[in-house]
Formats: sequence, structure tokens, C-alpha cells
Amino acid sequence: MEKTGSPSSFIALRYLWGRAKEGGRYLRGAAAGIALSLIPIIITLIVADGMIRGITGRYLELGTGHLQVYDYISYSDYPEELCKQINDLEGVRGTWRERQGLGIILGKEGRLGTTIRAIDSDFWKDKGSAEYLEVIAGSADLESDNELLLGRALAETLEAEPGSTVRLMTIRVNEEGRNIPRVTIFTVKGIISSGYRELDSLWCIMDYDAGLKLLSPELYRTFLVVKTDDPYYGVNETAQRIMIQTGPTYGVYTWKEVQPSLYRSFESTRQILLFIMAILVLVAAVNVSSATSMLVIERQRDIAVLKTGGAGPFSVQNIFLWGALLTGLAGAIIGIGLGLFIGSNINVFIRGLEKLLSFVSSPWVSQVKILDPDYYLEVIPIIIDWKMVLIIGLFTILCSCIASALPARRAGILKPLEILRRV
Repeated sequence: MEKTGSPSSFIALRYLWGRAKEGGRYLRGAAAGIALSLIPIIITLIVADGMIRGITGRYLELGTGHLQVYDYISYSDYPEELCKQINDLEGVRGTWRERQGLGIILGKEGRLGTTIRAIDSDFWKDKGSAEYLEVIAGSADLESDNELLLGRALAETLEAEPGSTVRLMTIRVNEEGRNIPRVTIFTVKGIISSGYRELDSLWCIMDYDAGLKLLSPELYRTFLVVKTDDPYYGVNETAQRIMIQTGPTYGVYTWKEVQPSLYRSFESTRQILLFIMAILVLVAAVNVSSATSMLVIERQRDIAVLKTGGAGPFSVQNIFLWGALLTGLAGAIIGIGLGLFIGSNINVFIRGLEKLLSFVSSPWVSQVKILDPDYYLEVIPIIIDWKMVLIIGLFTILCSCIASALPARRAGILKPLEILRRV
């Protein structure tokens, strides 16, 4: 019975770390190729997850909330007692009332369509809201019904600032059931930003009580915004508890159901990126196969000596399989390590690159922005999916071994007498 294991791994390790003339240059080159392919994969994974989580977090904490509750019977208002009952449920962090719809805002620089949000003022004091909300100018505390907050992009378009007067045009229903316009004068209390222009560009925010007086329930939707302890885990269970508490006349929707197209696009983007990553790993594995084939050709004398010394086909085959495994392992460790280092400091690298490009481009360009806050997050959250990193590493090693199985098998079936005649 032929013995395999430690002798095969020792010879394979010698090939990998041995001198170049012993064939190590092939395996080390393949390991370097794997490392170079894994570095951008890990960086892309960290950046993509960070961008998706950062944008999603802003939508959840400042926009849709984690859950939304709708009354199918009455659309006018929600009693405070109902909010307290929901707040007392397990897993609920807070509940706020909101009335939302569209309007037209008029400033000294023209008029613009806007998203009107009349919400309980305590919503902006929640820890999740406070984490993402940035007050650009003025204050976010609304003290009277004729004060409102504007999103940064909307304020810039209107050239509004704290203390400015704006007119808000809404629609109301008269006694005859006709829709007629209403113009109300407001004072801008503050300019706010979520850090993501796509979310807050049209925000016009007022206190909930002011919204009840101004916005007709027939034309503007009213609902409860609910935040849970963790929007990514257990939100469906919390939704079930709220449905039991409120009864059949209420509908409860999770954040994925409120804006399904947005979050599906995020998930589709991530899946496409993972698919591209898998292709890059397969290309790197082909390099391992080529390196193993070259190593088999160059080390035919060693194969002949081993076989004449009593080594069987499987022992010889295992040497090259071990070589592929160690090559994939070395490349994965180096590539993942460097990728994690660069990905974890991606904001530092981006800021440094912006300064360098600004210096090189001046005086033609005042400041280069790689991540324009008008379209992207100004700072990328660092999210490391350790499970996915482990899967990528194991997938790389597995592909290296599979790709090298054929040249390793060819090495195992070589006949020593034929080899010795040739050499």
C-alpha cells in the first residue's frame, strides 16, 4: 500500500518555495496572479457592501423607516395611544406619525416641485436619524407651524437660507369636493442633508401638526413610521407582532416592501459583482493549471526517480495537487490580506488620490472629487462580510485544485522508463 500525505506536501512545498530552477517560479507566479486578482475582488466587495449599506441605512433611518403602518379604514389621523401600544412591543425602537405628498415651493429664484413630509419632530432626535442627518445651516428644531426644513439641493436651487421666506403651494378639497390650490407662507428654519442627494434633494419638512392643518387627508397619504432594534434581522417577526396588536384594519409593510425596486436593484448589483468576481477567480485558477503543467514538464526527472523508488501514481499525483493547493492558499492569503488592508482604508486612499489629482490638475481644476456627494456617499462605510471573504478564499483554493487535477493526473501516469530514455 503506497503512503501519501506529508511526503507529498513536503515536496510540493519545496517546489513552491524552492529555487527558480526547481520550478518554483511557475507556482510563485501563479500565486502572484491569484493574489493580484483577489485584491480588487476584496476591495470591490468592501466598497460595494459599504455603499449599499450606507445608502440603505439612510433610506431606512431618514426616509421610509423600517416598517410602515397604514389604516385601511380612516386616512385622517392616528391616535397617540396606538403609537404607544406599538412602542411597547418587543423589538420596536420608536413610532412616529407622518403625512406625505407632493407640492410646489416658490422662492426668490423660481419654483420647484417638492416632497412634503409632515412628521413628528421627535423622529429627527432618534439615534438612527441623528446618525445620518446633517444640519448644514440653521436648526432642525421646528418650534412653530410656519417653520420648515429644506433639503440642501432644494435650498440651493431656490437660493434659500435660514430665515428666508418661501411659499408652499398645496391642494385642498373644498366642501363641494373640488381640488383647489392653497398657498401658505413659511420661514426656512434649517437646511439639512442626509449625505445622499438622491434621497433628500426635494425634501420639504414640517411638523406633523402643521401638516394636519395644511394637507388634506384625501390627497396626502398618512401612515406610521416604525423603527426596530435591527432592520436587517427580525423585522418580519416585529411586523407580525404589530399586525396582531393593531388588528385586521391595518396594513404593515417592511422596508423591502415599501420600495422594492430600489432594494432589488441593490441586490442585483451585488449579485452581478459577485458573478464577475467568480469569473476572475476562475481565470486565476487557469494560471495555476498552466503552472502545474509546466512544473510537470520540468520535473519529469524527479517523477522518474520517485517512481523507480517505489512511488505509485497517486503519490506522484498528490505532489502536484498539494502544489496547487498550497499555491492557491498562498495567493488567497496574500491577496485577501492586501485587499482587506486597502479596502479598510479606502477612504484614506481616495482622499489622498483626490489631493494628488487636484495638485496635478491645478490651476485648471480647483478640486477633484472622485466621490461626488451629489451622486455618491461622501464617505464610504467600511463593511466587511467575513462570511463572503471566507467563501471567496475557499472557492479560490478549490478552483486551483480542480484546475490542476488534469496535469496532476498526467504526472501520475507517466512511465519512468520513457522519461529516462528521453532525458
